[in-house]
Amino acid sequence: MRTGEKVVKMLLNGLLVVWSSWLLAQSPAPSGAGADPAWNEIKGEKLLALRLKGDPARGAEAFEICQGCHKSGATGSISGVYPRLAGQHATVLIEQIVDIRSSRRSNPKMKPFAHEQIVSPQEIADIAAYLQALPIPPNLGKGPGTALARGKELYARDCATCHGDRGEGNGEKFFPLVAGQHYKYLLRESRLIRDGERGNANPDMVKVIKSYTDEDLEAVADYMAGLAPP
Repeated sequence: MRTGEKVVKMLLNGLLVVWSSWLLAQSPAPSGAGADPAWNEIKGEKLLALRLKGDPARGAEAFEICQGCHKSGATGSISGVYPRLAGQHATVLIEQIVDIRSSRRSNPKMKPFAHEQIVSPQEIADIAAYLQALPIPPNLGKGPGTALARGKELYARDCATCHGDRGEGNGEKFFPLVAGQHYKYLLRESRLIRDGERGNANPDMVKVIKSYTDEDLEAVADYMAGLAPP
């Protein structure tokens, strides 16, 4: 890319960030946990985006603005602030983007970029198709490795039915791929779900882990982060 094109692109991205922040200020406050008692209700924009055929090439172009946080290759951050999106099921990605957009899942940092004036349902489908097709880098954000036996025991008992024996998830049922996800991200989201602070959490999962101690969550997150992605 020529220097002039780079400058124009940087200016456009900067304007988009400013515009997105303004849109966030105009949006209603997040409704919080329990705003919609029906988990993953498939209707409206979610249904539309799921029905549309995503184009990975268009998705790669649309994802460029997302790389500032989610990084090139959608690897996220070891700090757990941003998840690894590469290789995630397209259905799961569509669900989460639409839920953030509607404030069903509170994510103030991402909501401006999920706004309807920023991405259309077709672009959501395109981005999801692109991310699902990306290769998953190994050894990202592993945990301390000190409680793997306990984590394996809890995972086999409580998690494998939905997330799969190898953490592969189930796209048709909207269960995310968890194998090889950043340890700190897994731990943070598990705590939010256990404590009833993630509005679009699967109620079945809330029931399963509500009795987990912090040590239990750390052990399971440690185990999942160490699983080899499919």
